Amino acid sequence: MQIHLYDHAEQVGQAAATLIAAQVISKPDSVLGLATGSTPIPTYQALIKMYRDGVLDFSKVRTFNLDEYCKLPIDHECSYHSFMREQLFDHINLPLDHTRVPNGNAENLQEEGANYDMAISRAGGIDIQVLGIGRNGHIGFNEPANAFVYGCHVVNLTQSTIEANRRFFDSEDDVPRQAISLGIGSIMNARKVLLLATGEDKAQAIRDAIYGDINPKTQASILRTHPDVIFLLDKAAAGLL
Repeated sequence: MQIHLYDHAEQVGQAAATLIAAQVISKPDSVLGLATGSTPIPTYQALIKMYRDGVLDFSKVRTFNLDEYCKLPIDHECSYHSFMREQLFDHINLPLDHTRVPNGNAENLQEEGANYDMAISRAGGIDIQVLGIGRNGHIGFNEPANAFVYGCHVVNLTQSTIEANRRFFDSEDDVPRQAISLGIGSIMNARKVLLLATGEDKAQAIRDAIYGDINPKTQASILRTHPDVIFLLDKAAAGLL
C-alpha cells in the first residue's frame, strides 16, 4: 500500500488523473474501473483537460462503473449513467459503446450482476480501478456487513449512506434504498487500485481502513491485502492518521 497526502482535493484529482493518464498512454486499450460521487469529479475534470490538450486519446479505452442505483431511470439526473455522461463521457472521445454501467432496472438483478462480472472478465479485467470511500468505510456500494461479497450484487443501502447521498436528490425520500454494485472480489481483481478521499468527514473511515482490523464492517480495509493499491488523500481526510 502507498499513501500520498495532498493539501487539497484538486491536487488529489490531479494525482489520480496523472496515474490514469499514464495507464492509458502505456496501454491505449486499457480497461478502466470508474467511480461516481463528488470525490472523483476533479479527476475527471483533469482528464478532460488532458484530452482537450491533445495528451490523451480514449478512443480504444473501455470502462466499467462500480455501481448504480436500483429502480432509478437511467436518464434521471441522479443516476450514475447520467453522472458519467455529464462529468466525463460527453467531453472526451470515448465511444459510448465502450462504456458500461450496471443496469439497476434489470428484470433479474442477480443475472445482471453475473453478466456484468462476465463482461469485465471478457474485456480482460480492469487495469486500474478508481474508488471513493463512504463515511462508514464502504467501497462501491459494499456496505458494512458480516462478510465480504465476491461478485456484483444487490445491496441494501444503510441509513448513513442514504443521508450522505440525500444532497443529490430533492429529498431523502427520493434516495433509492438499493443499489447494484461490484463485489469486493471484483474490485480486488483489478490490477491497480486508486482510492481517493477528501474532506474531514472521511477521516475516520480512512483511519479504520488503514489501521483497523481487516474486517467486512469496514469494507475498505480489505484493500490492505491488494498487491498494488494507492491511497490519495487530502490533509483533511488524513487528519486521524
